[in-house]
Amino acid sequence: MEMDFGRGIKNKSRSLAALAPLKKSIVNVKSENNFLPHALIIAFARITKDRNYKSFRDGRKLGPAVRQLLESTGINLDLGGGIRELTQFQEYYLITEFLFFFRFRV
Repeated sequence: MEMDFGRGIKNKSRSLAALAPLKKSIVNVKSENNFLPHALIIAFARITKDRNYKSFRDGRKLGPAVRQLLESTGINLDLGGGIRELTQFQEYYLITEFLFFFRFRV
């Protein structure tokens, strides 16, 4: 996969996994299950300038945060997630955090 690496330079020699630590816009979620809430927590921490953002990005401290998010939303991801679950997460953030600018695009 070709990736732009600043100023439109094509970087054919680096994979997406190699670029993830270098580019802040790419987040590599290291989870075998529940990767959707992991990614949302990392993105939300970045937007709100949470002090745990770096820990979340490195894959630490995510377990309790994911459990809390899933319990508070009531979303069950045992069978996976889709557009319906994304909509539920968006409604949760809209109601609880008043994030009118926080919208998911698929």
